[in-house]
Amino acid sequence: MTIAVCPGSFDPLTLGHLDIVRRARSLFDEVILGVARNSSKSALLSAEQRVEIARAALAVSPGLEDVRVEIVPGLLVDFCRDAGAAAVVKGLRGGADFDAELPMALMNRHLVGVETVFVPGDPALAHVASSLVKDVARFGGPVDDLVPAGVGDLVRQALADRAARADGSAQAPPTTEGTGR
Repeated sequence: MTIAVCPGSFDPLTLGHLDIVRRARSLFDEVILGVARNSSKSALLSAEQRVEIARAALAVSPGLEDVRVEIVPGLLVDFCRDAGAAAVVKGLRGGADFDAELPMALMNRHLVGVETVFVPGDPALAHVASSLVKDVARFGGPVDDLVPAGVGDLVRQALADRAARADGSAQAPPTTEGTGR
């Protein structure tokens, strides 16, 4: 049985991410979506929210209901080793993604021998990135067609909460748990 891990910060999960997971699922017996904490990024959504979003989205995605979602607590290679994963699957939208991912793939192979499989992203979703989703939402643009159902509302609420905290002018209402489904 071959196991693969699709890692990422998924802040937020996008339709592009689901496309890569779907294609990874067609290649491997088991796929784990690994929600990682990226120390170089300031997450908008908590790791727990990102896990909940991913589980909800996968549960209603045909063929992906059996994809496990777990938090990657430290190094990805340790997570892969503990899970018995033979591969990491990463989606590529273009050359810049490859340039960023290749050194990590080589380091992961160096550390524990786990291979990385690069899957070209669907050209129809090549413009979709979590950072762009947040930027568009921050300025009131439409993002609901780029993310699973309910995720746009959660992103807008988290952005409003962050802005209210930054302004200090109002107490932000508590962020709702869930994806609004």
